[in-house]
Amino acid sequence: MNAIHFFRKSTMKVPSRVLSLRNASFLGFARSFNPSVFERKLCCKKKDFLLNFNQVTQSHHAYPFRFLCFQRIVNDTQKLRCLPSSSFVQSRAVSGPYDVSTEARVASTVRGLSTRGNDIHVTPLVVGGNVAVAEGENNVKKNGVSAKSEVEKEAWRLLKDAVVTYCGSPVGTVAANNPGDKQPLNYDQVFIRDFVPSALAFLLRGEGEIVENFLLHTLQLQSWEKTVDCYSPGQGLMPASFKVRTVPLEDNKFEEVLDPDFGESAIGRVAPVDSGLWWIILLRAYGKITGDYSLQERVDVQTGIRLILNLCLADGFDMFPSLLVTDGSCMIDRRMGIHGHPLEIQALFCSALRCSREILTATGSSKNLVSAINNRLSALSFHVREYCWVDMKKVNEIYRYKTEEYSMDATNKFNIYPEQIPSWLMDWIPEKGGYLLGNLQPAHMDFRFFTLGNLWSIVSSLGTPKQNEAILNLIEAKWDDIAGHMPFKICYPALENEEWRIITGSDPKNTPWSYHNGGSWPTLLWQFTLACIKMGRLELAQKAVSLAEKRLSIDRWPEYYDTRRGKFIGKQSRLYQTWTIAGFLTSKMMVENPQMASLLYWEEDYELLDICVCAPNKSGRKNCSRAAAKSQILV
Repeated sequence: MNAIHFFRKSTMKVPSRVLSLRNASFLGFARSFNPSVFERKLCCKKKDFLLNFNQVTQSHHAYPFRFLCFQRIVNDTQKLRCLPSSSFVQSRAVSGPYDVSTEARVASTVRGLSTRGNDIHVTPLVVGGNVAVAEGENNVKKNGVSAKSEVEKEAWRLLKDAVVTYCGSPVGTVAANNPGDKQPLNYDQVFIRDFVPSALAFLLRGEGEIVENFLLHTLQLQSWEKTVDCYSPGQGLMPASFKVRTVPLEDNKFEEVLDPDFGESAIGRVAPVDSGLWWIILLRAYGKITGDYSLQERVDVQTGIRLILNLCLADGFDMFPSLLVTDGSCMIDRRMGIHGHPLEIQALFCSALRCSREILTATGSSKNLVSAINNRLSALSFHVREYCWVDMKKVNEIYRYKTEEYSMDATNKFNIYPEQIPSWLMDWIPEKGGYLLGNLQPAHMDFRFFTLGNLWSIVSSLGTPKQNEAILNLIEAKWDDIAGHMPFKICYPALENEEWRIITGSDPKNTPWSYHNGGSWPTLLWQFTLACIKMGRLELAQKAVSLAEKRLSIDRWPEYYDTRRGKFIGKQSRLYQTWTIAGFLTSKMMVENPQMASLLYWEEDYELLDICVCAPNKSGRKNCSRAAAKSQILV
């Protein structure tokens, strides 16, 4: 154990990874099996083994261990176990556009020796020079935040009851923990996106162990997993969720395994685009709040970041700097007409890029990646701010658009037809205020207001300061529509009648003003609170928190609310939804201690729009409208 503790603190932290058999060729072994027969599960090792640490070097270019892999059949499930030997071998390089191969040769062959349940070392959370110490349930006080009300006490009890353990250590929280639910489906799993508010609640309370465990174990699961018909997504994909399962061994013994879901079991069979982005965002938050940056400096963590970025920054056929994704690839994980370039993904993408720029260690191989991040951030910010912004002035401009323009200087660059402007928008948009479009594609603007994308655009500074202020002005002006009886609508307005049938495929769960189709989600409360604190609108956040506090406990912490004003509990809403509970607690703590919230958002980067990839060349493509845009909207 002392050796493992030493190894955990060394610069060359050997990550251990349980690899799927689909990756055997990556390690230099021949692949002569049918991958469809096997199911990879992450196993909790019960035995310690000795390591020859004399051969461990602190160079990031070393290859510390060769892995001898063998198969074992347990309960008709094939699992791969990897045991290290002290002999060296150079593993096969991972090719990538931004020189990730060196670190990947180290971290992708092993991933988590120091993240076994019994070996994880957690640095005590230090606040103001003192180690945070837990106090009694009836008078909790961490980081200056006090939980005194009965609602908060109940919320903390429910959040603790939702904690999932693996090998005796906490690794996350289940999506919902209703004991009366006879068909939990996948709500008994740990979702990456769902765990984020839980993680922030624990961090703000001074409990960092569960967050560190979660980050490391989900990193172990980052893989290339079979989804539909043996198709493998790119390296770096994070699972949507995982579940701790207990499998029987011989002699009446059992062991725990982590069983990830990369979308192959999801209702729509769609891989989650946002999981990796949320993971990077949470990694940064962990370091900011705890002050422990050793986790993000680990070589396996650094490699995980690079693999996610390589997946997101890969060149493709798309001309836009925004990420092109399918329907159901984010929080709205059902068919809702958000395929293309949904705002939520772009805002999370922006945040993940800014996080990565802070976190990535300065090495020779990271220079190209950082340069790519800066270029993409610049292009993404300009694109969203210039083309996705909607206010009264912009709507009037679109209303008078000329179409079929062909030139570099075209005003209507995406050939948007004025007839696309919905009739509800004309009367709905206020004189003062605006928002960012839900989606932008050729000849298509989705004018629906998507709350998460707009709130996270404020948090990440994807929007300009002026735009961020206007978004909150619009929410305040349209409070009854967006907040109503329970904040906040996931989108506004709902799809109805023939539009609902065509776009959702007559989805019986996404009926008008329910679930993803205009339903109200209390978990959005913490992101609204964070956005308000950033923009100096604390009173607006307090109003929303107070509104939610009056109903959530009485209604048994539902997943979502139905109707145009969010008056009724959702018809298929899960009760005791964990991210509803955690979102409320996180909001309460941020309202009571706004200084802590400042660690979780990004200020405006005034240098981004100065970075332009439109360099002068012989074709004459040196004209760029960024200067004009900067002068108009950056103030």
